[in-house]
Amino acid sequence: MSSFNLLIEGFATALTLTNLMYGLLGTFLGTLVGVLPGIGPALAIALLLPVTASIDPTAAIIMFASIYYGAMYGGSTTSILLNTPGESGSVITALEGNKMARSGRAGAALATAAIGSFVAGTIATLLLAFGAPALANLALTIKPAGYLALMVLAFATVGTLLGSSMVRGLISLAVGLTLGLVGADLQSGAIRLTFGNSNAIDGIETVTVIVAIFALGEAIYFASRFKNEDWTVLQIKDRAWMSKADWKRSWRPWLRGTAIGFPLGVIPAGGSEVPTFLSYGVEKKLSKRKDEFGKGAIEGVAGPEAANNANAAGALVPLLALGLPTSATAAVVLVAFQSFQIQPGPMLFETNPQIVWGLIASLFIGNTLLLVMNLPFIRVWILLLKIPRPYLYGGIVTLALLGAYALNSSTFDLQIALAIAVLGYLFRRFGVPLTPLIIGLIMGPLAEVQFKRSLQISNGDYGILIEGFLPKALYTLMFLLILLPVVYKAFSKRKHKELAK
Repeated sequence: MSSFNLLIEGFATALTLTNLMYGLLGTFLGTLVGVLPGIGPALAIALLLPVTASIDPTAAIIMFASIYYGAMYGGSTTSILLNTPGESGSVITALEGNKMARSGRAGAALATAAIGSFVAGTIATLLLAFGAPALANLALTIKPAGYLALMVLAFATVGTLLGSSMVRGLISLAVGLTLGLVGADLQSGAIRLTFGNSNAIDGIETVTVIVAIFALGEAIYFASRFKNEDWTVLQIKDRAWMSKADWKRSWRPWLRGTAIGFPLGVIPAGGSEVPTFLSYGVEKKLSKRKDEFGKGAIEGVAGPEAANNANAAGALVPLLALGLPTSATAAVVLVAFQSFQIQPGPMLFETNPQIVWGLIASLFIGNTLLLVMNLPFIRVWILLLKIPRPYLYGGIVTLALLGAYALNSSTFDLQIALAIAVLGYLFRRFGVPLTPLIIGLIMGPLAEVQFKRSLQISNGDYGILIEGFLPKALYTLMFLLILLPVVYKAFSKRKHKELAK
């Protein structure tokens, strides 16, 4: 059956009353967590995992994906009106969007962000619908050594590209890989890093780590710097819509942002920050109004917002087709699949077509619902920013601890959550990125399985790890990605010294 026919069947699944309601709930929650600063989609999904354990897997996955998309929309609201991004992909939007709001053009900034998100989300979801099955068919030919090479490449790129320092990124990755080793070996059953604690034999719950590091760590960081002041929200003085001139200046950045964001979501390029910054740089270079950048250029909002949403859809391609997450939120969605005993990868389209095509169809529906929900009700979302921050973070901490305990009704999980919370605070305090830790925690055990399978096939011959075109190409690319920035930095320092003389 063709992808088009399967997509039509997916719409039949997504449009059932139950799945439609969960999709609507997901878009609402996603927009909410995007609007509220410090709460991202990864945390929202992780908090809901224990609650959704008893509902239908299709409905739960549709809701989680809707949260993912919704947060991409909602993050632009606080970036523009508060100059505080709701999630990391909206950081660049604050540069121009907040300046537009200060000059009385908040409505135009919000409109180009919302419509650009819709355009990019629709195009990128179409590419997802037809690209993911093709990649899954190709992935069926990949051997364990090839999968291992893909995972190692993901570790290297996520660890080195995220954050301001390569060393900090690699430290975060190493911590995640170490946490992933705790407990019994998946193949041999050997007990590792439990230090005699029988509660740790089954390993550390991924959801517990995610909830603790995002929610509790952020709450501790907030408490350490708390000032009893309300958020200063800029007022929307104009209608949340665009003039003819705004449309003319925005449609090309929307398309260019989509073209940048989607492929950088497919490959492990370090999350949504990279494509949004690239899109901003492209728009600044191509603009005929370069003097407006830094003062409120609408292209600087339109392009990055489109790139952000296209990147979210792109990240679902390797997740569904290869079981390989390229962002923290995609990694949490992977955990959501696994909690229902479903393993994303090449066989997902064969073994669970109803879930995967219902999910893809729901993204089209959710994308439309988000546009309808965002622009007309923007003043309603702004009211959420009036919630006193102590109450907001107090509620988050309560839900996080309840979620950590509810997984296994275990005080051991609570102890782990509190320990990881301190680690999360330290990471936040010293600028260590969290995504490499999450990727390492989830993908580390899977990479170990592929490594051992490769050695079993070759009877212990390590040469199999670089056998074939794919591993060689991926490892070469990995070394180039690691070495080129170092060489460029050294070359730049030498050039500056020569100029100084």
